[in-house]
Amino acid sequence: MDIMEVRDYLLSLPACEECQPFGEEFVVYKAGGKMFACTAFERPGIIALKCNPDRAVLLRDSFSSVTPAWHFNKRHWNDINVEMLDEDIVRREINHSYLTVIKKNVSPKSLRESMLQSAAEAEIEDTECPA
Repeated sequence: MDIMEVRDYLLSLPACEECQPFGEEFVVYKAGGKMFACTAFERPGIIALKCNPDRAVLLRDSFSSVTPAWHFNKRHWNDINVEMLDEDIVRREINHSYLTVIKKNVSPKSLRESMLQSAAEAEIEDTECPA
């Protein structure tokens, strides 16, 4: 999966917005106004994704192409080399990041519930990370 395919997938998620709040070198993807993914032009093929802390460690232990995120809280963010992982894994981790941010960071509750309903209707699921 290349970074443009990743971008297309990100933008296909309900209520996903693309912006550049950190300058021209970075592209940020938000759900409900909260960041769940980020890419940097100087690091092609890498995407930073928010992640449950236990899952973050499991992914890093399982894949050499998953590392603590550069310039982010390393407990909650992973860098994923999208060119070195199967498309299914990349999509699974994007979905996890997207839904994690909606469930934990989006408010008010009415917006969070509406976004979760839209995600369910679009069949966006947060599947378990295999051990």
